[in-house]
Amino acid sequence: MIVRRLKDAEASGRMIKSEGWDSTRLLLKNDNMGFSFHITTIYRGAELHLHYQNHLESVYCISGRGEVETVADGQVYPIEPGTIYVLDQNDKHILRGFEEMKLACVFNPPLHGKEVHNAEGAYPLEAEEVKD
Repeated sequence: MIVRRLKDAEASGRMIKSEGWDSTRLLLKNDNMGFSFHITTIYRGAELHLHYQNHLESVYCISGRGEVETVADGQVYPIEPGTIYVLDQNDKHILRGFEEMKLACVFNPPLHGKEVHNAEGAYPLEAEEVKD
């Protein structure tokens, strides 16, 4: 059994910070679950241009408000607590935080731990692992 506490993970190498967001990675590839699980904060005013070419992602909003726009068709979807959006087609998208948003995110294949977005808004398939 794996048991971790968010506050402990936030104080360790499991919290990754980048421009407009931070992500605490509670489950990673080396946990051998077949997916990774993160609690991500999108900062107020952030606008992130993302395209997860190597991963599928499901995102559930815990708190805050924002929107996600699919680039292919310009469709805009509001995000508020209780909303899930699923990037099941490696969708190129724009994520905007109108308020600070707390999101629960699942990635498949799982992340290694130290990933940040590249110039295209994607995570690489291989990255440095978090050392607990």
